[in-house]
Amino acid sequence: MDELLVLALEDPVSAQKQAQALLAGPLGDHARSYALQCLGIALRESGRTGEALVHLRRALRAAVDTGATDRVCDVRATYGTTLVVAGRPTEGLAQLDLALDAAVGGVAAKVAMRKAAALAILGRYDAAAPVVRTALSGMVGSGDLVWEARTRIWLAHIEMSRGRLAAAEAEATRADRLFEEAGVGVERLSVVENLAELAATRGDLARAVRLHSEALDGYSRAGRQPRFESVRLRANAELAAGLIDDAVDHLRAHERLVELPPHEAANFRLLLASALVAAGDIDAARTEAALATRMFRHQGRAWYELRARLVHLRASTASRASATRRREAVDVAAALHAENAQEGPLALTLAGRLAMGADRLDLWTQAASYRHHPNALVRAGAWHAQALAREETHDRGGVLRAAAAGLDAIDEHRRLIGSTELRALATTHGRDLTTIALRHAASDARTLLRWSERTRATALAQPPATSDAATIPASLAALRDNGRQLAEARQEGAETEELERERRRLERAVRAESHTLSATTAAQQRPASVEEIVAATGETCLVELVDVDGSLHVVVAHAGKVRRRVAGATSEIAALLGPAGMLLRRAARGRPADTGTIGKALQEAVLGDAVRLLPDTPVVLAPTARLHGLAWSLLPTLHDRPFAVVPSAGQWLRARATPPPRNAGTVLVAGPSLASRSEEHTSELQSPMYLVCRLLLEKK
Repeated sequence: MDELLVLALEDPVSAQKQAQALLAGPLGDHARSYALQCLGIALRESGRTGEALVHLRRALRAAVDTGATDRVCDVRATYGTTLVVAGRPTEGLAQLDLALDAAVGGVAAKVAMRKAAALAILGRYDAAAPVVRTALSGMVGSGDLVWEARTRIWLAHIEMSRGRLAAAEAEATRADRLFEEAGVGVERLSVVENLAELAATRGDLARAVRLHSEALDGYSRAGRQPRFESVRLRANAELAAGLIDDAVDHLRAHERLVELPPHEAANFRLLLASALVAAGDIDAARTEAALATRMFRHQGRAWYELRARLVHLRASTASRASATRRREAVDVAAALHAENAQEGPLALTLAGRLAMGADRLDLWTQAASYRHHPNALVRAGAWHAQALAREETHDRGGVLRAAAAGLDAIDEHRRLIGSTELRALATTHGRDLTTIALRHAASDARTLLRWSERTRATALAQPPATSDAATIPASLAALRDNGRQLAEARQEGAETEELERERRRLERAVRAESHTLSATTAAQQRPASVEEIVAATGETCLVELVDVDGSLHVVVAHAGKVRRRVAGATSEIAALLGPAGMLLRRAARGRPADTGTIGKALQEAVLGDAVRLLPDTPVVLAPTARLHGLAWSLLPTLHDRPFAVVPSAGQWLRARATPPPRNAGTVLVAGPSLASRSEEHTSELQSPMYLVCRLLLEKK
């Protein structure tokens, strides 16, 4: 009968059918307790916890009737775990304690593992750690490979949540080998999901997305629907990695394939709404957020309902006149502010945008009160509100100081905290701070160059997110997982005070550890100063393009001077990019194409009057992100001069300072349909790739 319980986790649908078939016939108390326990586990794994508890109570009565202590303890442990999953932690832990007090031998080890799992679900990792180790000591050498593997999976999860990533990965790897040896298929996918969480905790988003995809594919091959938790984690990783369209597509696919239990369906709607806001599909986002709000309200989940209302407000404000939303925005902001929620600054800032007169300034001032919060991302949102408040009072210096502090906070968040759930939001804050800072810096050439480099440094000069496990502080790894655990505890209706206290402690520890960064690391993240840039240009001319409220500003640095001109509107330039690409494709196929006319139009739109400031020297271009793919060689002023395209002046200076390789080789540049001759023809040397390579070779 033990095989029936294994099947309940491997294939809940088949297990449910077998259990029901057994229960339809005559059964003794012993077999009946197994069949009902199997049915309860299968229903729990399908999200139907209410029905599961009914059958598990019947299973417990049947087990008691057998008089077998081991049977009673095992069923009671399943019942207690299911109570915890159903959001009744006090009752569940009481049942687990009763079972643990009476159990002996191998059954005691299995009960201990389930108690450790329950404590982990509640976020009580320090309490869970000794319990799961006790369980493992009773499993090792017992010959029960499946239960030992399950115990090691929970130990891996607990170790990861406590920041011990190397130990967590070692346990997950051991569990994988045990599952393989036992011939377990679907349950083995929990190892892949565990490794994906580890990758996300480390900040290795690419590996996290790949592993989550492997797990989902494994469920598909086994004919099983994936757990919603798997889908949620992958979507969060994709959003954090900037793969917004992928996240939306995968969520939509899951929506078509799976009928979710009510509590998961509400979570799904909220997650989808957030993804749709990020994707710019505002109408769909508003619909999903409204549905999530109604579902949370019906389920009595006020904490989540408030967040769904906030997402709905964000979508509604972006899509139409928001006067009718003003009161609701203030109410949501006030509620979040009253509970000192991390979303408080975002909600108060949104309400301030909708408000008028003195109310606007009051709301932004309230949002700015979070600027000393221990969480860096919360501080960034608060500093954005401070910048808006200073803008409202026409305090240009105050705007720039607030924006600088906000970008510093974002840098800290990305460098240290790295939460996969919040990185996309960090990018949004960065855009908002960049927009307001550049607007107030644009009137002076040197100030604009400094702020352009400052904002680009936030996006470009960060150290790699992927780090070796041994180098990650335990407090940082634990903090990266704390937010997810806190959300899960709130979802299950569990107590969150301990988790919130732990979050505050970890945030303080991470901030303290950030002050010990080496001088080398800090120097790598510091944006280049205007003085350094001007001094480094020498005979070269630097041209940096900056988008300021839809207008392209051109900053030219050469011979100790920094000058500024305003070129075309970014919308006009965008309209020219398509025709330019089409003409280049025609020319590449040997068809006639008037590239001269489009080149002049591009030059006028991109450089405008600044073209007159360019000396007869090599040019280094630092365009906006949208213009990196522009065919710069079409511009007439660049026809007969060497030029290079770089992400920022700071990156250019760092590249120049990098020592050349000791054994420099030969660089060969080729392209489609190019003639190969011993002599160089000027007409063949106008590609940007050739010119960049030539500059690199000349440097060597």
